[in-house]
Amino acid sequence: MKKVIYSLLIFIVAGLFSSCGNGKSNAGSSREAKGGVFYGGVFKMNEVEDFRNLYPLNITEVTSHRIANQVYEGLVKLSQSDLSVIPCLAENWEKNADASQWTFHLRKGIKFHDDPCFSEGKGREVTAKDFIYCFEKLCTSSSENQQFGNTFKDRVIGANEYFQSTIDKKPLTGGVSGIKVIDDYTIQINLLHPFAGFLNILSTAGCWIYPQEALEKYAVDMRVKCVGTGPFQVKSIKEGEAVILERNENYWNVDEFGNQLPYLDALKYTFIKEKKSELLEFKRGNLDMIFRLPIEMIPDILGELGSAKEGNAPFEMQVVPAMSTFYYGFQHQSTIFDKKEVRLAFNYAIDREKIVNYTLQGEGVPGNYGIVPPSFKDYDSKALKGYTLDIDKARNYMATAGYPDGKGFPKLTLQINSGGGDRNIQTAEVIQKMLKENLNIDIEINVMPFAGHLESVETGKAQFWRSGWTADYPDPETFLTLLYSKHIPEKLSDKSFLNTVRYKSVRFDSLFSAAMQEVDDKKRFDLYRQADQQAIDDGAIMPIFYDEHYRLVQMNVKNFPSNAMEYRDMTRVFIQPEEEKSEAKK
Repeated sequence: MKKVIYSLLIFIVAGLFSSCGNGKSNAGSSREAKGGVFYGGVFKMNEVEDFRNLYPLNITEVTSHRIANQVYEGLVKLSQSDLSVIPCLAENWEKNADASQWTFHLRKGIKFHDDPCFSEGKGREVTAKDFIYCFEKLCTSSSENQQFGNTFKDRVIGANEYFQSTIDKKPLTGGVSGIKVIDDYTIQINLLHPFAGFLNILSTAGCWIYPQEALEKYAVDMRVKCVGTGPFQVKSIKEGEAVILERNENYWNVDEFGNQLPYLDALKYTFIKEKKSELLEFKRGNLDMIFRLPIEMIPDILGELGSAKEGNAPFEMQVVPAMSTFYYGFQHQSTIFDKKEVRLAFNYAIDREKIVNYTLQGEGVPGNYGIVPPSFKDYDSKALKGYTLDIDKARNYMATAGYPDGKGFPKLTLQINSGGGDRNIQTAEVIQKMLKENLNIDIEINVMPFAGHLESVETGKAQFWRSGWTADYPDPETFLTLLYSKHIPEKLSDKSFLNTVRYKSVRFDSLFSAAMQEVDDKKRFDLYRQADQQAIDDGAIMPIFYDEHYRLVQMNVKNFPSNAMEYRDMTRVFIQPEEEKSEAKK
């Protein structure tokens, strides 16, 4: 089954749902533009988890990112097709020889969305001062700021000092010394060390731009009061039901034919929690795409692939290896998992091949490496010595830790979040059984709503839990930073947003820090790999599997390529009218 999946990056599912509706997406009123694209239509997608927060500095999970990414923009962004960094609000830039100084030239005439926070409700022009304001907020200590650690901390000159000054309630009057306004449309950012990957950082949510007027008017309500420069703006939000984003009529960008972007009239996000119900809505044509398939449906879907008649496929299936890791976290500051031998015993006691092949029905890659998924072209995952099932080794580690045959080991709770289809629960139940059979320990499973799960994990209350990480940008650093000890707060009860497992290793930190300062990508990736190996040797986490991204897409959806991050930029997506689709077949 895996060979079939890997051999096809994009393939067509046909005749599969013929008895369950016509599979047509309602494009609504549409008009043709230059270059054979079409304006109009509402693109409908579903998220199985509710969003948590749409304020750029407080985005910590993927649902919020997928929504807010259509509303907010930064200096640069990623290409949806190949994840390369491309210009956005900055039309161009230059860096010095060692990549420690970056100068960005802003586009002129870009305006924020119309909003009541502005005089007469009209959005004003974006200037360099807006970036200075937002970047200083990024470097400000606040319960509403969870982005500093993985963006400007330890990278931008003066960022750490400014952050500390806000903790001390005495913000430095000069702001962040490494960020300078050259003129209204030029800003310069100076780094503590050379860092060739800095553009990737600038593409993340923490570096998106919003107006000072909005934050002053809405404060914490910016969780849902979104004011950006993006192709779409918020029309309505009914939490747990639907989010509707409408076309920004004043959007600054045009396509290569001179058509103003975006093409779509609106985006609609629903929050159906059950994957089977989501799939049914897709069959009925009420969704334009679904991401991830119900595990139990995968064999049936793959079994129907050969039934397609050429040129008559109503749905498209897209499959790509993902920059995403599904893992279990250990609380290193607990009395159970402070012992490396226990963590290693858990890692060697589970059969990842069996989990992927049978529990997940082939949807994924066994987590036999480290925290970095094997989907980066220049990252040598195969050189890592990871985990495979070794029951004798696992039992020996438990005995060394003082728990021979599991004796004396406390009953443990595995905390998982609801949502994610059935795979979270099914995977947990299989691992629960494996740990019982191979280590003779009892695991209780506790299923929590996603928001409560994150709160428990971040505040150090959970000891053993399900987690997952999808790349914020296409670089191994976005995974390894989760294990960097400088992200750990002083107290266990203080929120740890990145290093939730609170792993500490002097050698890991040394390798990771050296990699961040290395300009040569080959050398940098080698340092990252060595850091990854150190974390494996320490049993820092428990990798379970690396994702593959499965999407079903209606056939009249165009310009919507899949990628390894499931990064979505709806700016150029359009819906082809059914009559045009029919003509194309003739």
